[in-house]
Amino acid sequence: MAVADRARINTAITDYVSAKFLDESEVSELDQETPLVDWGVLNSMNTTMLLAYIRKELGVTVPPTHITMRHFQSLRAITDMVHELSAGK
Repeated sequence: MAVADRARINTAITDYVSAKFLDESEVSELDQETPLVDWGVLNSMNTTMLLAYIRKELGVTVPPTHITMRHFQSLRAITDMVHELSAGK
C-alpha cells in the first residue's frame, strides 16, 4: 500500500482500531477526535498491536520518540503522524 494518501491512511487506521479494540472498551463509536487513551480504547497492549499493524500494513516504522500521548491521542493524531513519517521515507 502506498502510504502517501492521507485519506487511505486514516481509513486503514480507523478500520483497524474499530475492528480490533472497540469490543474491549466501553466506546461504541469513534470519531476523529475521540480521546483513545483517556477512554480506554488504546492501552499498552493495543498500542503495540497498532504499531505492528502500521509497520506491516502501511510500511511505516514509528520511532520510539513518536510513541507519545500527543501522537496517539486520537485517530486524527495517529493519521497525521503516520502520514508525516511516510512522507519522510
